[in-house]
Amino acid sequence: MPDRVADPISAVSSINIPNFLTTIRILVVPVLAWLLFKDDAATDSNRIIAGSLFIVAALTDIADGTIARRWDLITNFGKIFDPIADKALIGVALIGLSYLNLLDWWFTWVILARELFVTFLRFWVINKGVIPASRGGKAKTLMQIVAISFYLLPLSATLNVLAEIFMYIAVFLTLATAVDYIMKAIMTDRDEN
Repeated sequence: MPDRVADPISAVSSINIPNFLTTIRILVVPVLAWLLFKDDAATDSNRIIAGSLFIVAALTDIADGTIARRWDLITNFGKIFDPIADKALIGVALIGLSYLNLLDWWFTWVILARELFVTFLRFWVINKGVIPASRGGKAKTLMQIVAISFYLLPLSATLNVLAEIFMYIAVFLTLATAVDYIMKAIMTDRDEN
């Protein structure tokens, strides 16, 4: 009987720093939602708190992926919950901004539709292989984070114009990278069959 080769992902403990950071990001989502939907959500002080919390949570996204790849701490938990945490954080921020009339709803719907679609694509091929984040995907996420941060924080009129420019760039990258993910998912599925 041939020796079975252990799955390197299942050999990694799920209790590690990247998964801890992902869990923190998941826990931040309801707090951010509360900040964005409470009665005084549009006040400058509340927006500063919400924006700061969003930025710190977004930084954990950058940190957990870097640490997981550098120290080979990739786990099934991380493969599943890291993208969910990212989408939930971005989604709550976008819906909150649109609810507060700080961001047009169409931006929110376009980005959320793409994020949900790509998440389903990832789950479709998860047992056949991981679709790694591309440079375009990383640029898209960074631009979404920057744009949302600018919208969340009460800034000057000049910086509000920059926020809108960043959001248009984020939407462009969001749509362009969706096409890239579709092609990668098809190739991953085809390679497995």
